[in-house]
Amino acid sequence: MRHATPAALDQLEALLRELRRLGLLREKNRGTFYRGASAFLHFHEDPAGLFADVKLSGADFTRRRVSTQAERRALLAAVRRALSAGST
Repeated sequence: MRHATPAALDQLEALLRELRRLGLLREKNRGTFYRGASAFLHFHEDPAGLFADVKLSGADFTRRRVSTQAERRALLAAVRRALSAGST
């Protein structure tokens, strides 16, 4: 599974805009978000679709599928919960 290409990130642009609006994350490179000095979220693609690796709790990344609008909404909700809980 490779990191998301610019074309794949174009498909996720609405989600990226929402993540940018959260204010607690810093986008170091397009589609790669940090919380403080620690990597928090980035995207991958493969033939099975688009995926996000995100630290929802603790220091380990969790992989979440983000190919559909419903999956993207679910990821955004999970990120909001993680940020409000102060976890990473």
